[in-house]
Amino acid sequence: MNTSKITVKYALLLGVIALICTAVSTGVYLLTKGRIDEVTAAQQRQFLQEVVPAEHFDNDLLGSCKIVNLPNAPYLNRIYIAKKSQNLTAYAIQATAPDGYSGNIVLLMGIQPDGKVLGVRTLEHKETPGLGDKIETRISDWILSFSGKQFSLENESQWAVKKDGGQFDQFTGATITPRAVVNNVRQSAKWIVTELAKSPEQLETFASCK
Repeated sequence: MNTSKITVKYALLLGVIALICTAVSTGVYLLTKGRIDEVTAAQQRQFLQEVVPAEHFDNDLLGSCKIVNLPNAPYLNRIYIAKKSQNLTAYAIQATAPDGYSGNIVLLMGIQPDGKVLGVRTLEHKETPGLGDKIETRISDWILSFSGKQFSLENESQWAVKKDGGQFDQFTGATITPRAVVNNVRQSAKWIVTELAKSPEQLETFASCK
Protein backbone atom coordinates (compact mmCIF):
# COMPACT_ATOMS: atom_id res chain seq x y z
CA MET A 1 0.00 0.00 0.00
CA ASN A 2 1.56 3.29 -1.07
CA THR A 3 1.67 6.52 0.90
CA SER A 4 -1.14 8.24 -1.03
CA LYS A 5 -3.57 5.36 -0.34
CA ILE A 6 -2.69 5.43 3.36
CA THR A 7 -3.32 9.19 3.46
CA VAL A 8 -6.70 8.81 1.78
CA LYS A 9 -7.64 5.97 4.15
CA TYR A 10 -6.85 7.99 7.27
CA ALA A 11 -8.52 11.07 5.87
CA LEU A 12 -11.72 9.10 5.31
CA LEU A 13 -11.45 7.58 8.79
CA LEU A 14 -11.05 11.00 10.39
CA GLY A 15 -14.02 12.25 8.37
CA VAL A 16 -16.20 9.40 9.62
CA ILE A 17 -15.11 10.02 13.23
CA ALA A 18 -15.89 13.73 12.87
CA LEU A 19 -19.37 12.95 11.54
CA ILE A 20 -20.02 10.54 14.41
CA CYS A 21 -18.87 13.11 16.97
CA THR A 22 -21.07 15.77 15.40
CA ALA A 23 -24.06 13.44 15.39
CA VAL A 24 -23.50 12.51 19.05
CA SER A 25 -23.11 16.17 20.08
CA THR A 26 -26.27 17.13 18.20
CA GLY A 27 -28.18 14.28 19.80
CA VAL A 28 -27.05 15.24 23.30
CA TYR A 29 -28.00 18.88 22.67
CA LEU A 30 -31.48 17.95 21.43
CA LEU A 31 -32.01 15.60 24.38
CA THR A 32 -30.93 18.16 26.99
CA LYS A 33 -32.20 21.39 25.40
CA GLY A 34 -35.70 21.00 26.82
CA ARG A 35 -34.37 20.45 30.34
CA ILE A 36 -31.97 23.41 30.05
CA ASP A 37 -34.82 25.65 28.88
CA GLU A 38 -36.96 24.50 31.82
CA VAL A 39 -34.23 25.27 34.36
CA THR A 40 -33.55 28.67 32.79
CA ALA A 41 -37.26 29.56 32.83
CA ALA A 42 -37.55 28.46 36.48
CA GLN A 43 -34.62 30.70 37.44
CA GLN A 44 -36.15 33.65 35.58
CA ARG A 45 -39.50 33.12 37.31
CA GLN A 46 -37.74 33.03 40.68
CA PHE A 47 -36.04 36.37 39.97
CA LEU A 48 -39.35 37.88 38.89
CA GLN A 49 -41.09 36.74 42.07
CA GLU A 50 -38.38 38.40 44.13
CA VAL A 51 -39.44 41.79 42.75
CA VAL A 52 -43.13 41.10 42.10
CA PRO A 53 -44.42 38.78 44.86
CA ALA A 54 -46.70 35.93 43.73
CA GLU A 55 -49.78 37.42 45.41
CA HIS A 56 -49.69 40.27 42.87
CA PHE A 57 -50.36 38.15 39.79
CA ASP A 58 -52.06 35.04 38.47
CA ASN A 59 -50.93 35.31 34.85
CA ASP A 60 -47.77 33.89 33.26
CA LEU A 61 -45.46 36.73 34.21
CA LEU A 62 -42.50 35.35 32.28
CA GLY A 63 -44.67 34.86 29.19
CA SER A 64 -45.80 38.50 29.30
CA CYS A 65 -42.28 39.76 28.52
CA LYS A 66 -41.94 42.61 26.02
CA ILE A 67 -38.77 44.16 24.60
CA VAL A 68 -38.59 47.91 25.22
CA ASN A 69 -36.75 49.94 22.61
CA LEU A 70 -37.41 53.64 23.16
CA PRO A 71 -35.05 56.45 22.06
CA ASN A 72 -36.19 58.62 24.97
CA ALA A 73 -35.65 55.81 27.52
CA PRO A 74 -32.57 53.87 26.36
CA TYR A 75 -32.00 52.49 29.86
CA LEU A 76 -35.10 50.27 29.58
CA ASN A 77 -34.59 46.72 28.30
CA ARG A 78 -37.65 44.59 29.06
CA ILE A 79 -41.01 44.87 30.74
CA TYR A 80 -43.15 42.12 32.26
CA ILE A 81 -46.84 42.79 32.94
CA ALA A 82 -48.35 41.41 36.15
CA LYS A 83 -52.12 40.89 36.29
CA LYS A 84 -54.51 39.55 38.92
CA SER A 85 -57.98 38.52 37.71
CA GLN A 86 -57.20 40.35 34.46
CA ASN A 87 -56.47 43.57 36.35
CA LEU A 88 -53.09 45.22 35.93
CA THR A 89 -51.24 45.17 39.26
CA ALA A 90 -47.55 45.81 38.56
CA TYR A 91 -44.70 45.85 36.10
CA ALA A 92 -41.37 44.11 36.31
CA ILE A 93 -38.76 46.23 34.57
CA GLN A 94 -35.34 45.11 33.44
CA ALA A 95 -33.16 48.17 32.97
CA THR A 96 -29.50 49.08 32.63
CA ALA A 97 -27.69 51.73 34.63
CA PRO A 98 -24.81 52.72 32.32
CA ASP A 99 -23.00 54.83 34.91
CA GLY A 100 -21.74 52.27 37.40
CA TYR A 101 -18.17 52.62 38.61
CA SER A 102 -17.03 49.74 36.37
CA GLY A 103 -19.66 49.89 33.65
CA ASN A 104 -23.23 48.70 33.17
CA ILE A 105 -25.38 47.52 36.07
CA VAL A 106 -28.41 45.49 34.99
CA LEU A 107 -31.36 45.68 37.39
CA LEU A 108 -34.73 44.00 37.74
CA MET A 109 -37.39 45.96 39.60
CA GLY A 110 -41.06 45.50 40.41
CA ILE A 111 -43.09 48.72 40.31
CA GLN A 112 -46.82 49.29 40.66
CA PRO A 113 -48.59 51.63 38.20
CA ASP A 114 -48.80 54.27 40.96
CA GLY A 115 -45.02 54.26 41.42
CA LYS A 116 -44.73 52.07 44.51
CA VAL A 117 -41.60 49.90 44.32
CA LEU A 118 -42.18 46.26 45.26
CA GLY A 119 -38.57 45.16 45.00
CA VAL A 120 -35.25 45.59 43.22
CA ARG A 121 -32.53 43.05 42.42
CA THR A 122 -29.19 43.23 40.63
CA LEU A 123 -28.87 40.86 37.67
CA GLU A 124 -25.42 41.81 36.36
CA HIS A 125 -22.58 44.13 37.32
CA LYS A 126 -18.79 44.50 37.27
CA GLU A 127 -18.44 46.62 40.39
CA THR A 128 -15.45 46.38 42.72
CA PRO A 129 -15.58 43.43 45.17
CA GLY A 130 -15.85 44.64 48.74
CA LEU A 131 -17.19 48.05 47.68
CA GLY A 132 -19.63 48.26 44.79
CA ASP A 133 -20.76 44.64 45.04
CA LYS A 134 -22.90 45.57 48.05
CA ILE A 135 -25.72 45.95 45.52
CA GLU A 136 -25.97 42.14 45.63
CA THR A 137 -28.25 40.57 48.24
CA ARG A 138 -25.63 37.92 49.04
CA ILE A 139 -23.28 40.69 50.15
CA SER A 140 -25.60 43.29 51.68
CA ASP A 141 -29.29 44.02 52.24
CA TRP A 142 -28.87 47.57 50.88
CA ILE A 143 -30.92 46.97 47.76
CA LEU A 144 -33.85 45.79 49.90
CA SER A 145 -34.26 49.39 51.05
CA PHE A 146 -36.20 50.15 47.85
CA SER A 147 -39.04 47.80 48.78
CA GLY A 148 -42.20 49.68 49.73
CA LYS A 149 -40.86 53.09 48.70
CA GLN A 150 -43.33 55.30 46.83
CA PHE A 151 -42.11 57.35 43.89
CA SER A 152 -43.99 60.46 42.83
CA LEU A 153 -43.13 63.63 40.97
CA GLU A 154 -43.56 65.47 44.29
CA ASN A 155 -40.90 63.43 46.10
CA GLU A 156 -38.56 62.86 43.15
CA SER A 157 -35.77 64.87 44.80
CA GLN A 158 -35.66 62.26 47.58
CA TRP A 159 -34.78 59.56 45.06
CA ALA A 160 -31.04 60.07 45.41
CA VAL A 161 -28.26 59.00 47.75
CA LYS A 162 -27.88 61.01 50.94
CA LYS A 163 -24.72 62.64 49.63
CA ASP A 164 -26.89 64.19 46.91
CA GLY A 165 -29.65 65.19 49.33
CA GLY A 166 -31.77 62.05 48.99
CA GLN A 167 -32.98 59.30 51.29
CA PHE A 168 -30.77 56.36 50.25
CA ASP A 169 -27.51 55.41 51.96
CA GLN A 170 -24.32 55.32 49.96
CA PHE A 171 -21.46 52.90 50.58
CA THR A 172 -18.36 53.92 52.47
CA GLY A 173 -15.76 54.68 49.80
CA ALA A 174 -18.16 53.92 46.96
CA THR A 175 -20.83 56.48 46.12
CA ILE A 176 -20.87 56.01 42.34
CA THR A 177 -22.39 52.52 42.42
CA PRO A 178 -25.41 53.21 44.68
CA ARG A 179 -25.97 56.54 42.92
CA ALA A 180 -26.22 54.71 39.58
CA VAL A 181 -28.69 52.19 41.00
CA VAL A 182 -30.89 54.80 42.71
CA ASN A 183 -30.96 56.96 39.57
CA ASN A 184 -31.94 53.99 37.42
CA VAL A 185 -34.79 52.96 39.71
CA ARG A 186 -35.96 56.58 39.83
CA GLN A 187 -35.88 56.90 36.04
CA SER A 188 -37.79 53.63 35.58
CA ALA A 189 -40.45 54.53 38.17
CA LYS A 190 -40.84 57.97 36.62
CA TRP A 191 -41.31 56.46 33.18
CA ILE A 192 -44.07 54.24 34.53
CA VAL A 193 -46.03 56.97 36.34
CA THR A 194 -45.67 59.51 33.54
CA GLU A 195 -44.98 58.11 30.06
CA LEU A 196 -46.60 54.69 30.49
CA ALA A 197 -49.52 56.11 32.48
CA LYS A 198 -50.25 58.58 29.68
CA SER A 199 -50.14 55.98 26.91
CA PRO A 200 -50.43 52.40 28.22
CA GLU A 201 -51.39 51.29 24.72
CA GLN A 202 -47.73 51.57 23.73
CA LEU A 203 -47.22 48.20 25.43
CA GLU A 204 -49.00 46.66 22.46
CA THR A 205 -46.36 48.03 20.10
CA PHE A 206 -43.48 46.34 21.93
CA ALA A 207 -42.21 43.08 20.47
CA SER A 208 -42.53 39.89 22.49
CA CYS A 209 -39.34 38.56 24.07
CA LYS A 210 -39.98 35.14 22.49
